[in-house]
Amino acid sequence: MAAAAPAAAAASSEAPATSGTAEPEAGDEDSREVRVLQSLRGKICEAKNLLPYLGPNKMRDCFCTINLDQEEVYRTQVVEKSLSPFFSEEFYFEIPRTFQYLSFYVYDKNVLQRDLRIGKVAIKKEDLCNHSGKETWFLLQPVDSNSEVQGKVHLELKLNELITENGTVCQQLVVHIVSCHGLPLINGQSCDPYATVSLVGPSRNDQKKTKVKKKTSNPQFNEIFYFEVTRSSSYTRKSQFQVEEEDIEKLEIRYLLQPRDNGNKSSKTDDLGSLRLNICYTEDYVLPSEYYGPLKTLLLKSPDVQPISASAAYILGEICRDKNDAVLPLVRLLLHHDKLVPFATAVAELDLKDTQDANTIFRGNSLATRCLDEMMKIVGGHYLKVTLKPILDEICESSKSCEIDPIKLKEGDNVENNKENLRYYVDKLFSTIVKSSMSCPTVMCDTFYSLRQMATQRFPNDPHVQYSAVSSFVFLRFFAVAVVSPHTFHLRPHHPDAQTIRTLTLISKTIQTLGSWGSLSKSKSSFKETFMCEFFKMFQEERYIIAVKKFLDEISSTETKESSGTSEPVHLKEGEMYKRAQGRTRIGKKNFKKRWFCLTSRELTYHKQPGKDAIYTIPVKNILAVEKLEESSFNKKNMFQVIHMEKPLYVQANNCVEANEWIDVLCRVSRCNQNRLSFYHPSAYLNGNWLCCLETSENALGCKPCTAGVPADIQIDIDEDRETERIYSLFTLSLLKLQKMEEACGTIAVYQGPQKEPDDYSNFVIEDSVTTFKTIQQIKSIIEKLDEPHEKYRKKRSTSAKYGSKENPIVGKTS
Repeated sequence: MAAAAPAAAAASSEAPATSGTAEPEAGDEDSREVRVLQSLRGKICEAKNLLPYLGPNKMRDCFCTINLDQEEVYRTQVVEKSLSPFFSEEFYFEIPRTFQYLSFYVYDKNVLQRDLRIGKVAIKKEDLCNHSGKETWFLLQPVDSNSEVQGKVHLELKLNELITENGTVCQQLVVHIVSCHGLPLINGQSCDPYATVSLVGPSRNDQKKTKVKKKTSNPQFNEIFYFEVTRSSSYTRKSQFQVEEEDIEKLEIRYLLQPRDNGNKSSKTDDLGSLRLNICYTEDYVLPSEYYGPLKTLLLKSPDVQPISASAAYILGEICRDKNDAVLPLVRLLLHHDKLVPFATAVAELDLKDTQDANTIFRGNSLATRCLDEMMKIVGGHYLKVTLKPILDEICESSKSCEIDPIKLKEGDNVENNKENLRYYVDKLFSTIVKSSMSCPTVMCDTFYSLRQMATQRFPNDPHVQYSAVSSFVFLRFFAVAVVSPHTFHLRPHHPDAQTIRTLTLISKTIQTLGSWGSLSKSKSSFKETFMCEFFKMFQEERYIIAVKKFLDEISSTETKESSGTSEPVHLKEGEMYKRAQGRTRIGKKNFKKRWFCLTSRELTYHKQPGKDAIYTIPVKNILAVEKLEESSFNKKNMFQVIHMEKPLYVQANNCVEANEWIDVLCRVSRCNQNRLSFYHPSAYLNGNWLCCLETSENALGCKPCTAGVPADIQIDIDEDRETERIYSLFTLSLLKLQKMEEACGTIAVYQGPQKEPDDYSNFVIEDSVTTFKTIQQIKSIIEKLDEPHEKYRKKRSTSAKYGSKENPIVGKTS
């Protein structure tokens, strides 16, 4: 039997069955104006009580994946030998396509055979809002292949009445299987799909099958099947069913894209264990730019509002359930307009008023510290790569053991050798960091300068606080975090193995303590573990204190730093993808091969394996456009094209999120190229013509406008409208708290103090009730005006697509 796509759908005989969702068509005027943008962030925390092996070794090597329907877009590290694996991995990505289910699969890693799916958590897209922003334990469900739905099927069903030769009436169900769209890939390749159609009733199970379509995710079947659903009275008892039992209301038409599981039964649901997740899904309806002017203006005035607690940006942080929701769009918007440093400085000064001990300065998770954390992630990515990446590559690619905990030593390990290995890495990393001040982004330096000045004013009698104010960010919240999680900062393409993670953890602990110890000039460390205290004695020398202070002086000065990309090329992204052979020779086969791609600020290269010499190189300055490639070109999903001076390079990524990330980073690195194209061909040039426009000349002008224009030469390239829309959504979700804050302002203004119950407003920071009240009034007025076009679009969207149409398909049954 031919391989089938892992999807299934079922529906009653009254309507066609499809799976998946669709956005309004581009032809609709409103949908052209409104962009629907989706994103997902959260954390895969841990699993517990997983089903053990049957046998003496009950432990499993587990990992977890995130899937959009059946397409894997994220994978955690493997946690070895555990039935309660602790993953603790945060994720964030833009979702570039529609989907029906967000699923989390827990796997048991198998070196020799296929990885075993232990269980899953599948959440409908419309139910994601019920779990937003909170950690939840989910019971793992069995993985039933018939519920693994992905793609769409176009069916046409019709019930006819036929008159037989002898004049009796017979009813007949006509099932027209037109096509399928968006079937999943198998190992990155299109499948060989076919369909089975069953008419199931109390006394019958008629099944028919289409022809197999080879190597396609969008098969065109166009086959018609006929089922008699009511027998005429002239039929005899030789029939397989009784006339009175054949009731059309009891019949069900079933359409399957894969055979059933041969009767294999899954484990009981409550036996599979559970998974703790934190999920925040957002769907933004981004209106045209002119709608956002008033809200954007109000937000950008925030740094100038006195006091800062009365500003719109600060109020947003006060009323959001999770401050991180507010921080992400706020920081991007303020950075884009060079307003972040004064805003962050003002809210940090508010923090300092409540800080009584200089040793705890900027150690909490306030709006100020979270804003600065996010700012460093955005503007400091380049800085981390030029500073840490070469050493992290060396650590991850070597097999040196650095374990110094006597309890965790493996048999045959020498603790003294391990200690020397660890010291070598710490020294090398520390030396690189303290010599990196000229690469520190200007916006970070300006912020550190302000923090240093404020800390000195707040604690004038403490000579070390000027350093600890800066080190609490740059060492504790920046370098130390990047060292222990290099993959989350795009410093490494994959999750390190367990031994490497342990090494990076020990290095990170030492580096952050060196930064703190050096800045405070203390003669003792803060380690709780005896073995770490002993190890740290190697670094308790005056030269480390001097080096830390010199570095902190340099990065908290007001001198303008040089561009951080002046000499060596910056590593931007790497990973394994498939590329279509360039066909540069007559005998060269134009097939797809797996290659390792590397992108720096200067060139895009691909290699047979990581670390090998480049097979092919495209200078970044020669990139003319980067665009998606229509799936019909090669019957492959997740393809994009890099158009350059030679022939276009056609590339297939492993999933839609990865394809989107590659397109984004390639567009950004080449956005200022002078010869960028305005038009491109969305399909490939094959067999003497372009598949999209049928032009025969390979040099013919593109037939479609490029999606990525040439943005202005700005500090941070962001989507202002999208960030402002996100802030509008947050204000809308928090209107009740905004109302409470408004009432609290009125209470304070009238009674000039907390005359009512303090719980009415004790959770809010209100320094100036009159100014805060005025800002809230402005926010409410702007939100009300923005509600109108949003509501109009929602109504248009909900009524424009007929149920069962391509735009509003019927969703199949799931477990």
